[in-house]
Amino acid sequence: MAERIIKLPDVGEGIAEAELVEWHVKPGDIVREDDPLAAVMTDKATVEIPSPAEGEVTWLGAEIGDKVAIGSALVKLEVAGAAAAEEPAPDTPVAKPAPAAPAVAARPEVPRAPAQKPLASPAVRLKAREAGIDLRQVRGSGPAGRIGHADLDAFLLRGPQATEGPGLVEKTGVTEVKVVGLRRRIAEKMALSKARIPHITIVEEIDVSALEDLRAALNKKPAPERPKLTLLPFLMRAMVKALAEQPGLNALYDDEAGIIRQHAAINIGIATQTPSGLVVPVVKHAEARDLRACAIELSRLAGRARDGSATRDELTGSTITITSLGALGGIATTPVINHPEVAIVGVNRIVVRPVWDGAGFVPRKMMNLSSSFDHRVVDGWDAAVFVQRLKELLETPATLFVDI
Repeated sequence: MAERIIKLPDVGEGIAEAELVEWHVKPGDIVREDDPLAAVMTDKATVEIPSPAEGEVTWLGAEIGDKVAIGSALVKLEVAGAAAAEEPAPDTPVAKPAPAAPAVAARPEVPRAPAQKPLASPAVRLKAREAGIDLRQVRGSGPAGRIGHADLDAFLLRGPQATEGPGLVEKTGVTEVKVVGLRRRIAEKMALSKARIPHITIVEEIDVSALEDLRAALNKKPAPERPKLTLLPFLMRAMVKALAEQPGLNALYDDEAGIIRQHAAINIGIATQTPSGLVVPVVKHAEARDLRACAIELSRLAGRARDGSATRDELTGSTITITSLGALGGIATTPVINHPEVAIVGVNRIVVRPVWDGAGFVPRKMMNLSSSFDHRVVDGWDAAVFVQRLKELLETPATLFVDI
């Protein structure tokens, strides 16, 4: 038998390191060639690391959440034969899984009957009397619930406990959850966006009654090659037309170089909730896709994002982003710009509201758009012009398909 060290391979994206997000094996496991050993994340794309040999896992070189350099030792295998140990063993000590952080123990509950006299020293009783405290309300941490000075001081700081009803229990435990993988990427990206970009947000009400009627009519004859149309393809077409008139909003701002790069291609990122967290697949060249083509590509990318198979190329390259929570979209939101873009369009839920038409109130399908802009690059006037153009196009959907 011999030892073989499996190193983190170059995953082909020009990166120097990747974050370990999942182990598929543990010491003692027998793996065969091509069995998955681990998963690492590179800019939101997850890459499986297969085993190049058959053997028994004897060592794991990192913990979940660690950044692992390309070429560093990842796994040790005990393999058959003597010629397999061609790679030197790493100098780093064997990594062991960190013990789970213990939860903070809850304070023991000591229910006390109204007539029960609590245990406490004369000094504690005097202190409680001077403070106007009924010691029956104070939980004691000593033997048999004896109340000490620390218990009384804690009570004075905390105040009386809430009256507990039947079946209600006071809880004090704390669970620590390490922020790793996609959640850490999201946290870093959101912090970067909010720290670097001064946002200005405009919320506009859109009457989508005509658009919803058109969408319902087009969805009457669904087919495998024609996925059901949601509102997003219509919004994408509206954005393409509005951005043609305001190309400065389809841009990335390199604030360190002081350069705004306006892109001819309109690559629309779609913020998508997945079981792992928020990812942003990108519909490339929306300016060259009609309504159905936008819907087909949107459906394909959303599926790949949700099952975790989206590639790095499919998750990068956006020049402007749409964020939507569908029916949960609230009345208004404050979208965070996808750095280094300069604009994001947020979709809120559609509701039926009474609208005054000059003679009476009529029911209309209304929706808000909440759109944020980088105020370093986009003036409020330009942002308002863009939003009003979207409103005009969506409220008169025929204009999405004609050149006027």
